[in-house]
Amino acid sequence: MIIQIKVPSPGESITEVEVSSWLVKNGDYVHKGQIIAEIDSDKATLEIFAEENGSITLMVKKGERVRVGDVLCIIDSDKYDKKYTKESQKEILHIHEKDNLEKEYPINFKIPSPASKKILKEKNISIKSVQGTGKHGRITKTDCIFYLEKNKRPSSMDTSVTMHRSKKITPLSSLRRKLSERLVYAKNKTASLTTFNEVNMLEIFSIRKKYKDLFNKKHGVNLGFMSFFTMACVRALQFYPDVNAMINGEDKINFEYYDISIAISGPKGLMVPVIRNAEHLSFRKIEQEIYKLSTRVHNGTISIDEMTGGTFTITNGGIFGSMLSTPIINPPQSAILGMHKIMERPVVVNGSIEIRPMMYLALSYDHRIIDGRESVGFLVSIKESIENPIKFFMGGNKENISKTLEL
Repeated sequence: MIIQIKVPSPGESITEVEVSSWLVKNGDYVHKGQIIAEIDSDKATLEIFAEENGSITLMVKKGERVRVGDVLCIIDSDKYDKKYTKESQKEILHIHEKDNLEKEYPINFKIPSPASKKILKEKNISIKSVQGTGKHGRITKTDCIFYLEKNKRPSSMDTSVTMHRSKKITPLSSLRRKLSERLVYAKNKTASLTTFNEVNMLEIFSIRKKYKDLFNKKHGVNLGFMSFFTMACVRALQFYPDVNAMINGEDKINFEYYDISIAISGPKGLMVPVIRNAEHLSFRKIEQEIYKLSTRVHNGTISIDEMTGGTFTITNGGIFGSMLSTPIINPPQSAILGMHKIMERPVVVNGSIEIRPMMYLALSYDHRIIDGRESVGFLVSIKESIENPIKFFMGGNKENISKTLEL
């Protein structure tokens, strides 16, 4: 029987996708449930699974754009692999993997680790050249690094060496193209301004230092900075509702709920999943939700629904070392908060100079809907909450910290 595998719908309003990779070759025998391809939409990457066992015929090339409902490939389930049984599936897949390695590295068969295999491919290194020090001669990442250090090219000051200059041109993925369009739209269609402030992180540091191990042991997630900032943003948005609004034609829409988008960098680029109704969530629930969404971004399983919506965005360039930046608004939202690297700086405390862990904050906002008074007041509210978390999140009593953190 011939089974047609068609392009699924990644989400509402998306009609076209791009085949980003085929994980099988034309004529391969595939097994039901096996991942055979990945497709990129404007917003996310989806995995395509084989629906039956059989021989596969690819109908679309890698990099080709296809419409939702088009046939990606066909599977002939009548061509059955007699060696395959449900009981031996894992064993056969292991054999196939080994056979593929033997075809790729046929001389002095030495299986490279996944990390070393990537280096061998990227640096175009022959497997014959690398001495494996792992178990049974397995080539490790350290072996590849040692080989590269040992065989460094001569210095560019050596004029006797011919310089080889090359470049690589690759098409932008659908997701990257869409991201580019959205960023350009945000710059061209909004009256974007940025206001700045700084915040003393000492109180947050003290709470995390005392309770983070117990919090992790009790709830299975870390007590991070993001839960404090999410709560601080919800409080500030309640005081300044226009920051939690957007323009729709000639109308202004004020949201009376707080769906906080969290910018997360993943293998496919920047994703912005949403924490729904953050005003009803505790520290534990916010951290668990961030952990779940972050994991799904990094393993490529985040769905479009999980990234749709959002009334306000938080982005943390500090995890990459950024000391100060002007974040770009995430349309159709009207504002975005940028967090940055925490640095110890001298500050004046009660007339004396002391060292404190300080962070710069940046709020980019659409001046069409948000005035300077609201933007500055919003950041001041964030500063108040972060510098006095016990007062604003824990009822003003240190004895309530454990209760608030559900310890």
